[in-house]
Amino acid sequence: MQHILKIFVPVLASTVAYYLFRTIRWGLSRIPSPLPLPGPPNPGWFFGHQKRIWSNSTPLGEPTLMDEWHDMYGPTFKAGGFFGGYRIYSMDIKVVQHIMRNDDIYLKPPVMRNLLNMILGEGTGVIVAEGAQHRLQRKAMNPAFGPPQIREFTKTFFDKSIEMRDIWKAQIATEGVGEIDPVEWLSKVTVDIIGLTGFNYHLDALNDGQTNALNEAFKTMFHSSGWDSPWMPLIAALPKSIQSIIKTLALACGVDTAMKSSVDCIQRSCRQLLMENKAQLAATGEKDIGSGSRNLLSLLLKSNMSSDTPAHARMSDADVMAQIPTFLIAGHDTTSLATNWALLELSLHQDIQAKLQEELLSVPTATPSMDELNGLPLLDGFVRETLRLHSPITTLGRIAVQDDIIPLAHPFTDRDGTVHDKLPVRKGQLIHLTLHQVNTDKSLWGPHADKFIPDRWLNLPDSARIIPGAYSNTLSFWGGSHGCMGWRFTSIEMKVLIFVLLRSFHFDLAVRKDELMVLKMASIWQRPSLKSEPLQTRLPLVVKLLKNE
Repeated sequence: MQHILKIFVPVLASTVAYYLFRTIRWGLSRIPSPLPLPGPPNPGWFFGHQKRIWSNSTPLGEPTLMDEWHDMYGPTFKAGGFFGGYRIYSMDIKVVQHIMRNDDIYLKPPVMRNLLNMILGEGTGVIVAEGAQHRLQRKAMNPAFGPPQIREFTKTFFDKSIEMRDIWKAQIATEGVGEIDPVEWLSKVTVDIIGLTGFNYHLDALNDGQTNALNEAFKTMFHSSGWDSPWMPLIAALPKSIQSIIKTLALACGVDTAMKSSVDCIQRSCRQLLMENKAQLAATGEKDIGSGSRNLLSLLLKSNMSSDTPAHARMSDADVMAQIPTFLIAGHDTTSLATNWALLELSLHQDIQAKLQEELLSVPTATPSMDELNGLPLLDGFVRETLRLHSPITTLGRIAVQDDIIPLAHPFTDRDGTVHDKLPVRKGQLIHLTLHQVNTDKSLWGPHADKFIPDRWLNLPDSARIIPGAYSNTLSFWGGSHGCMGWRFTSIEMKVLIFVLLRSFHFDLAVRKDELMVLKMASIWQRPSLKSEPLQTRLPLVVKLLKNE
């Protein structure tokens, strides 16, 4: 035994030392030459400011960490990254426009791709793809997100929204009023909707009596404590060989086995859904996008299998399969979060709630079409304003793959007093665009940019029209060739949910406003929470049945 230990211990120590050396050498190689940008002092070599940025809470209505830093250091500043490096943070509109236009120079950073690939598996989803692969996938998927398809999906939006409304009615039937936390319910209804519209799959999240493996896997995945931890992006930033060793050791020690089981379950389910949809299309001989089965996956497969699509331009099965969790992630979390914020704003602004309710109750049908919903000016302005102030994605990261010079709308002054109207960027530099701050920039939106004013959309200031967003003049869905294709899906789904709920209920806060917090997770998502439970997404509301109901 001692003989074995004499051999094993030095081998193990040498292996650990080798990979530790590689990690440190890799970390040092990631540090670009220093820029004269202002910014907060770096608190440490290992995490920099990323530990604080990754997950933090702010009382509702008070400035966030990014708000404070932009106020102190200007529209463009630097903050500490991992391993002694730094990152650039900017809300400068010219920086946004430049990076959006030059998407061949500014790509998604490895950390983001690595985190998403944990869920997407071997394939490459459209939110991860770059270059020619991204263009190919966008072309194949575009038909699934056009107006004709969303018009057809609107019926499913209404069916599921009405099902949730009836559950709420039953909960408060005795008194006609009660406390409901919409967070879990909105997550359930949007999961059910994307299951049906995405791949004709009944996830049954609204039915508490049913247990669905795929639904449970996603719940485990997104309620994992790992998303609160800055160790997650740090590990994702390491070389893949070191990531593999860490994952193997974690699983051997029983850490994150639930996460691993969830990923495996998601991959199995996605593979099965792909096989079923391909078999159905083959059996029916459907090739025309305008006929037959019309869920997102079947439309993608039809486009991919079309005789008009040359073989070299078709997506692999692995890439098609990767779009299924992409639909689930992007298709439910975005809408459920935005609708939670919408209900909060209605509760805080009773006058807006009354005006919007009057407009919605004046509609003669309980299930208007997509075009009729878009023709309601107060509802349209309310949804746009909610997405402007409560963007589902608050920060967007990009990495420069070559040296570049970025023009600035707002020059900065360095420590020597020199004014710079351009920002030199070195290859490998990480840049984070603070989208929420662009959406609330007073130089673009006016002095009341941080206030919830839906009527601003009736007469938008010219200064805001230069914002190059995919949806309206906001960056809530980014823009350009990498803008979110699902913006129309989300905005109509959100309108349907608000339409159904506000025609049946009146909403008010069940807690004092000063008990509410804004929880920022994974450095990009903003969620409502409570001071008493700062790491949980919570929004207790008093829900009252309207007299007409």
